[in-house]
Amino acid sequence: MTERLDTAPETTSTRRWLALAVLMFPVLLVSVDNTVLTFAVPAITRALTPDADQVLWMIDIYPLVLAGLLVPMGSLGDRIGRRALLLVGCAGFGMVSVLAAFAPDASMLIAARALLGFFGAMLMPATLSLIRNIFTDDHERRRAIAIWATGFSGGAVLGPVLGGWLLEHFWWGSVFLLAVPMLLPLLAAGPVLVPESKDPSPGPIDPVSILLAIGTLTPLVFGIKAAAKGQEPLIAVGAVALGLACGWWFVRRQLARAAKPGLSPMLDVRLFRNPVFSGALTVNLLSVFSMVGFIYFLSQHLQLVAGRSPLDAGLFMIPGLVISIVSGLAAAQLARRFAVRDLMVVGLLLNAAAYAIVATVGATGSDALLLLGFCLLGAGVGLAETLSNDLALSAVPPSKAGAASAISETAYEGGSVLGTAVLGSLLNAAYARGLSTTAPLTEAQEVAAAKTLGGAHEVAESLPDAQAATLLADAAHAFDAGVVLTAGIGAALAVAAAVVIHRALRPVAAPVPAAD
Repeated sequence: MTERLDTAPETTSTRRWLALAVLMFPVLLVSVDNTVLTFAVPAITRALTPDADQVLWMIDIYPLVLAGLLVPMGSLGDRIGRRALLLVGCAGFGMVSVLAAFAPDASMLIAARALLGFFGAMLMPATLSLIRNIFTDDHERRRAIAIWATGFSGGAVLGPVLGGWLLEHFWWGSVFLLAVPMLLPLLAAGPVLVPESKDPSPGPIDPVSILLAIGTLTPLVFGIKAAAKGQEPLIAVGAVALGLACGWWFVRRQLARAAKPGLSPMLDVRLFRNPVFSGALTVNLLSVFSMVGFIYFLSQHLQLVAGRSPLDAGLFMIPGLVISIVSGLAAAQLARRFAVRDLMVVGLLLNAAAYAIVATVGATGSDALLLLGFCLLGAGVGLAETLSNDLALSAVPPSKAGAASAISETAYEGGSVLGTAVLGSLLNAAYARGLSTTAPLTEAQEVAAAKTLGGAHEVAESLPDAQAATLLADAAHAFDAGVVLTAGIGAALAVAAAVVIHRALRPVAAPVPAAD
């Protein structure tokens, strides 16, 4: 994706911050949509009776399509105008959200979620590039980017809070209708407050690169899911191999196009040669990975193990939301006194500590300790993600800022995909293997109970009280064992990332610029 060569007209300070407020609505919406469905899984499971694979695909398909199309949509925005693409995506997202709310079965809901990912990809690349276009002053832009990044981390937790309130009062489809009022301010005020921005000399659209970008991530996630299930290893290995092959071909094609006069790459992969840029992306991806994976199990634990109502479960997460926002906003101030590298390492170690608490007490342990873990996670994600986005953009020259913003957003969505695909798949697989109950069940009931924790609760509703209590206790025990396993993996990944980042990012007064 190439960066604009035009400049925005001068605007007043009030107009700039009003434009930022309008642009925050799609940021919050996409972030909320990444987690709100996870929180609604128990209600959807009871209403649509999906199997375990369909549950994961309902969650995964949205960020999967979104991540695969971020760079192509960013390139399209360069050609037709970023504000124009933003408004088209806004209208499409709202209409498809209504269709998703009234989906009659799991397959239709998965299809609607895929379309939401398509239109969501139109929203995200434009926001950060437009912010850079609106805020030309370095200090104002740094503050605006900190608010933008905080919208991501705050929205990830705001989703369960809003979802809990909606599920307490309405049916599961109401979580999708949330998009309509959130997008109306952008549709109404965007054409007035947000200036148009485009590249006056964009490169040609490259359909092959678009297909390769999608073909890289989709098979990788599919292979991870298949491997976690422990079934058909040849299919899992083949899918991963296909994804890696498409990724290799994509990189080679971008390098070849960059070397030819008159052609421009869809994505300037040479940016990854900059260790500061690559390290910042790694932190971004793993922070979101930690947040989404944590919320996946916590939302189910609070409702299906602890027995909380959707609203109570959402309110339980408010402290983590507040800490995430405060941590993100404080990151810019802390960066003036401490090395950015050290602050990001601290953020990753806080993520590791959160998962270590869960691995120690288990999903059925004290809710107070789980709350402590979630608050630590919120602090770590807010700190690390805010700094990683700012570092990724400041580590490259201005002419590469558009490409850097698209890659940074792709890392965010990749973290969302992998957080559910890796930790969610492992948790579901561990639960299915570990469930052993003495409750007398038919073969069909055993299959349904072993699919998901929500499935076990649905089966329990048709059993006598004593048998239902036995099944639910056994299901909670199996779920707890799976959470301990996945939390241990999450903690180990965060510690490993902290070590790598500490060694890869040498402390410097200013970021090392990438070669143009």
